[in-house]
Amino acid sequence: MAESKEYMTLPEENGSINISEEVIAAIAVGAVREVEGVSGMMTSLGGSVTDLVNNKKNAQKGTRGVKKLDLYLTVRYGTPIPEVAENAQKAVSSAVEAMTGCSVEAVNIHVGGVTTA
Repeated sequence: MAESKEYMTLPEENGSINISEEVIAAIAVGAVREVEGVSGMMTSLGGSVTDLVNNKKNAQKGTRGVKKLDLYLTVRYGTPIPEVAENAQKAVSSAVEAMTGCSVEAVNIHVGGVTTA
């Protein structure tokens, strides 16, 4: 049975470009892991890391943007959480925009824990 994937479709002059939610999620995860103070990623309740992009709810076919990304992080103890979250928002937005050519409307950071490692 084939798995149903969601895509963001970008109409172009010579056809269209389809970018999978999984690709956008991978870009976002890669970017956030480079942020100083982020110690790990978490999944949403019962979901997977790729659930951070939900085109069914917040992207419309033919639009050149991702409306919302939700990332669930753990932060290293002793680092200022608001600063880490803001840096994560900027890193994710910049990476997704640079690699896909699509704007990101919002990056929501959910800090679910603090680690000593």
